[in-house]
Amino acid sequence: MAGYLRLLPGVVVREYHNRIVNIHPALLPKYGGKGMYGHFVHEAVIASGDKESGVSVHIVDEIYDHGKVLEQIRVPVLPDDTPDTLAARVLEQEHKIYARVLEKLIKGKYEVSNG
Repeated sequence: MAGYLRLLPGVVVREYHNRIVNIHPALLPKYGGKGMYGHFVHEAVIASGDKESGVSVHIVDEIYDHGKVLEQIRVPVLPDDTPDTLAARVLEQEHKIYARVLEKLIKGKYEVSNG
């Protein structure tokens, strides 16, 4: 679901229980939920004064950005960061983590039940 900005209907989530994955440009559970995407996430992180942000790959459930986090990569927030500069560094890490997590998920490397 990389880049998909809508909540999936419950019937879809239930049909594909624990088989839908999303990537989020922040360290969940912070800065997740409806409206927390793209520059909104990076603006919120910078405004908070947090010293780090990052990337989270998680199982999709019926609540925005709520499912089990499979992996995260931390990215420092630099003193002169703007939402765009932070986003660029986070995106670099997104490209590194997503395929790796999907491969590990397919190979059964995470404890995720499809029941």
